[in-house]
Amino acid sequence: MAEQSLFPTFSVPVIETPTAAQERKYRRSLYFDYATGDFRQDGAGKIVEADGREAYKQWCMKVAMTERFTRLAYTTDIGTEMIDALNQEDREAVQSAVERTITEALMVNPKTEYVRGFSFTWEGDSLSCTCIVKGHDWEEFSVGIPASK
Repeated sequence: MAEQSLFPTFSVPVIETPTAAQERKYRRSLYFDYATGDFRQDGAGKIVEADGREAYKQWCMKVAMTERFTRLAYTTDIGTEMIDALNQEDREAVQSAVERTITEALMVNPKTEYVRGFSFTWEGDSLSCTCIVKGHDWEEFSVGIPASK
């Protein structure tokens, strides 16, 4: 009669490291509606899923609108230094600092190919900007960021 062990045994699975193509894959997420400030729901009250491309766009918006070092849940790589950028001496310096901090924040993601084409709109002391972002394997899209003082 074979001896039975008190503790079960099993073989350890092999852990595969993802390839570069798998690392760049865009994953789905929950759809967040920035206009309403809440997750989008369908007619039945279920939260709507965003496809990979839309989830990446939403990530860009979230990172650009999050002040770096203010959220304990995020690493120090996530977010912009918008407060410092908006406190520059003149408008040209503010625009340059805003462009730099947004570009640095979005380029943290390996899925981001480039960030460029910034345009700025001033209304009194309030500033908003728009930039062009290109993710790997997708066409460019525009991101509008309110960066008011």
